[in-house]
Amino acid sequence: MHWQTTRFEMDLTSPRVMGIVNVTPDSFSDGGQHASTAAALQHCERLLKDGAHILDIGGESTRPGSPAVPLDEELARVLPVVRGAVKLGVPVSVDTYKPELMQAVLDAGADIVNDIWALRRGDALRVVAAHPRCGVCLMHMHRDPQTMQVAPMEGDVLPDVVDFLRARAEALMAQGVARERIVLDPGIGFGKTVAQNLSLLTRQTELSSLGFALLAGWSRKSTLGAVTGRELPAERVAASVAAAVLAVERGARVVRVHDVRETVDALNVWQAIQAA
Repeated sequence: MHWQTTRFEMDLTSPRVMGIVNVTPDSFSDGGQHASTAAALQHCERLLKDGAHILDIGGESTRPGSPAVPLDEELARVLPVVRGAVKLGVPVSVDTYKPELMQAVLDAGADIVNDIWALRRGDALRVVAAHPRCGVCLMHMHRDPQTMQVAPMEGDVLPDVVDFLRARAEALMAQGVARERIVLDPGIGFGKTVAQNLSLLTRQTELSSLGFALLAGWSRKSTLGAVTGRELPAERVAASVAAAVLAVERGARVVRVHDVRETVDALNVWQAIQAA
């Protein structure tokens, strides 16, 4: 299995670690730590030294209740970092739902669009479909970041998640985008309860029936805090690593994480056991 992106064709036979680069003042775990261009690029280099295979740059927090960021502000945060990151020799992903920003970062050489709205906003579908090679990650989200945890989903969420992701992938392929460019994300924590998030991990192999590579984003999320009793996101490193390994064991090919070094070490152990 491969993920075709702008500059790289990534072999997903082995799991890939996507390192999070939040160029924001208010992200739930590390807001403000890498808000300047210089600090963000230093963080990119540190993540690569720790073993990251992909860098995921975002300029707007999507934690529950987070306010939207104006386009010009998000552009000012993200674009200079992308221009620096594309020189580092690894795929660069940009976490955004704004089609204007998608176009700007793709023009700057970004490799992947990572969209929590699954290309449902404005001309996002057209922007990605018009690009000849870029990768895209389509995520399931219930409602929007401002309201998703006020009224989360009810009951068994897996059928709805499967149907939604299938429909969005088919809409993109209908525009001529090759299957190999598309990765799917069930959207852990985006409008789901703790029990529903855990169920998505337990039954994650059922998502693989869609025939696309899966991305799992469990890092430091509140569900892990609920399970462990760790109130602060920075205290959830061990739980995040455990969730990443469990997700890979159940078929995820990419894990999006804050704690790259710890996750890479754990996955190296997992892979050694598989090989043995």
